[in-house]
Amino acid sequence: MTTYGTIPTSSGEGTSLEYLSRAKERIKTGLGSRRPWKEMFNLRSINLPHGVSDAFPRIKTNITYFRMNYAMIMLLILFLSLLWHPISLIVFVTLMAAWTFLYFLRDEPLVIFHRVIHDGVVLAVLSVVTIVSLLLTDVTVNLVVAVLVGVVVVVVHGGLRKTEDLCLDEYDVESGGYLASSSSS
Repeated sequence: MTTYGTIPTSSGEGTSLEYLSRAKERIKTGLGSRRPWKEMFNLRSINLPHGVSDAFPRIKTNITYFRMNYAMIMLLILFLSLLWHPISLIVFVTLMAAWTFLYFLRDEPLVIFHRVIHDGVVLAVLSVVTIVSLLLTDVTVNLVVAVLVGVVVVVVHGGLRKTEDLCLDEYDVESGGYLASSSSS
């Protein structure tokens, strides 16, 4: 019997490899929305806003446009805040891995002991485990301060960076950004 022209199908053996391939593609897709760092830190695009009414639209547009860059900056600040607490850093990295694989990268329902676990239950359990773990490692204050520092960095950059030279596509406009006019500087 010949099998010319048949398309091989995957068996149960390759599912973990397929899962890792799908996870890799999702991470690439997410990182693909990152804007170039040169564009983000273009010194010619930095100036003081004319007032609060000029700063808020800038912040909103820059957060929409540089969303992935800002997330990476926030994660870097969180990571740096935990360097002097190695146990907490290990717990934090483990929790991030759990969130990544159990919640963010999953495209099929979670099944444990032949029972389907709904996303709401996964979200609730991961949230409780994260909060309890962080409280038990005594780094809650560090994380709160790191998040506040990250928010300040994002807001200051968003307020100082002009938006006239940004090329927003339709998705950016729909998700809260706007096409800046060249009349305001």
